Amino acid sequence: MAFTEFRPVDEKLLIEYIKATPALSARIGEKYDDLVIKEVGDGNLNFVYIVVGSSGSFVIKQALPYVRCIGESWPMSKERAYFEALALKEHGALCPAHVPEVYHFDRTMSLTGMRYLEPPHIILRKGLIAGIEYPLLAEHMSDYMARTLFFTSLLYHTTTEHKRSVAEFCGNVELCRLTEQVVFSDPYKISQHNRWTSPYLDLDAEAVREDNILKLEVAELKSKFCERAQALIHGDLHTSSIMVTQDSTQVIDPEFAFVGPMGFDVGAYLGNLILAYSAQDGHADQRNDRKSYKQWILRTIEQSWNLFHKKFIALWDEHKDGAGEAYLPAIYNNAEVWKLMQEKFMEDLFHDTLGFGAAKMIRRIVGVAHVEDFESIKDASKRADCEREALEIAKTLLKQRRKFSSINEVILVIQQLQK
Repeated sequence: MAFTEFRPVDEKLLIEYIKATPALSARIGEKYDDLVIKEVGDGNLNFVYIVVGSSGSFVIKQALPYVRCIGESWPMSKERAYFEALALKEHGALCPAHVPEVYHFDRTMSLTGMRYLEPPHIILRKGLIAGIEYPLLAEHMSDYMARTLFFTSLLYHTTTEHKRSVAEFCGNVELCRLTEQVVFSDPYKISQHNRWTSPYLDLDAEAVREDNILKLEVAELKSKFCERAQALIHGDLHTSSIMVTQDSTQVIDPEFAFVGPMGFDVGAYLGNLILAYSAQDGHADQRNDRKSYKQWILRTIEQSWNLFHKKFIALWDEHKDGAGEAYLPAIYNNAEVWKLMQEKFMEDLFHDTLGFGAAKMIRRIVGVAHVEDFESIKDASKRADCEREALEIAKTLLKQRRKFSSINEVILVIQQLQK
């Protein structure tokens, strides 16, 4: 069967597709009788199938020409699958330990075949809701962020290489525009897609829409998101884009990838950990008050940033005489100016991280797409209390981000704002 035009796949059609695709059929030893296919796409945009046979396995992900959680009334370019596959391959080459391998990509079908992250891998967000500690999470995520952000930036590349990457990923404009809308615009105005835990958060949502200082800060962040081409970022690095076991951490779903501000990735990851922290009281019960687990989350936030900072600087120092054209050795040619330049760069990145992380938190509470951390708290009043706490943390971090000089200070503010 020829697949010369786009068709959404179901289980039956997928078997025919696998048979017609050597890169996939070889993965299962061309054995089709015992294949088990399961659709697991619980996200907002795509079909995701797990394909398991006696001789092998893989995951199939197909982009639809609309937002799946809304329907055909919200069209969406299926070209996002191309940029996701491209980012997976590039990030995978830079950090193979934490990015699943791509086996096959079909641009016509907007379909990717990649490594199946077998059990006990689970989505990190679900592990955080369940109260599971992951001792290597900070180590692994700091590796991933340091390597993917450094090696795709002008700190490592020539301007020619960098502009080529910018031009390639500019094609992912539709998903960038979606982020612009749902992160930086909709929460701050009346929008048909916004929702929140009503009536408990009605006044809180209104306060966001009427906060002039917040709007000014968000405008600056939106400008940076749209204009600052720093590195090839994942673009949606929340805790549902990470799969984990006790000794494995894998980053998936970079369909929002483009060359943008580094702090957007680091902020998304840390902001979602803060959301998980704020949700814990809603998951506490008589058997487990979650207090020690909350402290683990705070330690993970602290370690993630500190390790990222350390590893990023180490990569920079290692490659300071390389091709990177952001800071030429002939200019930054003594230890004092080199240190001042790095400190300024990392300070700016830290403040971007806090701002973007806070903006991502706010949209998850009063915007269109919410998080299971809160949604799984059945008592609406208790859920609203947790969300309000997260909202206050986010607003404080966003407005005051330039005042922070260390992640320890951020942790203290998070603890102070907890009721």
